[in-house]
Amino acid sequence: MGQLIDFVLHIDSHMITIVNTFGGWSYGILFLIIFVETGVVILPFLPGDSLLFAAAALAANPDYHLSIVAFTAIFLVASIGGDSSNFFIGRRAGIAITHHPFFSRFIKEENLTSARKFFEKHGKIAIFLARFMPIIRTFVPFVAATSDYKYRSFLRYNIPACICWVLLCCGGGYFFGNIDFVKAHFSLVVIGIIVVSMIPAFVGLLKSRGQVSKD
Repeated sequence: MGQLIDFVLHIDSHMITIVNTFGGWSYGILFLIIFVETGVVILPFLPGDSLLFAAAALAANPDYHLSIVAFTAIFLVASIGGDSSNFFIGRRAGIAITHHPFFSRFIKEENLTSARKFFEKHGKIAIFLARFMPIIRTFVPFVAATSDYKYRSFLRYNIPACICWVLLCCGGGYFFGNIDFVKAHFSLVVIGIIVVSMIPAFVGLLKSRGQVSKD
């Protein structure tokens, strides 16, 4: 876990290492990270927003010869594909997977509960909003599937959400990632991205606890 935290907080330097080591294969590696973050349900802690931001920042630097168009395309396919994979896992395996001895180590009941409450509260729009919320975005497709939600209706909100998410994160990294202040304080910027993206989840949690206490 310590290595994962270090990877997230210093993702800019790790990204440079990946690009220098694997060259063109870096596109495939980053595709897999974004796909797996939501696609296999059990790895919600992988970097998402910060990885897109850092990758786009490198693409804006001519020294690395990376394509922002290619990054935008692969991240879009990875996010939509990952969410769809997640949805079909939920459709096929259902809640039973959460009681499996192996998978229950990764799929925490409290995370599923938070996603379920978020989905029940916001309805269809939760599919769109969840894409901007770490952890929650990994479980909302799963919850939607176990709620007998139709895949076509799921895509109607998921595709626009992924488009907006990729454009926002990649656009932010491409236009602001190479500003001297941002480069000098990249770890703080990453923390800021994580904190801001988690605010809606914390607000929702506080509201739900307030309602429980009133009851």
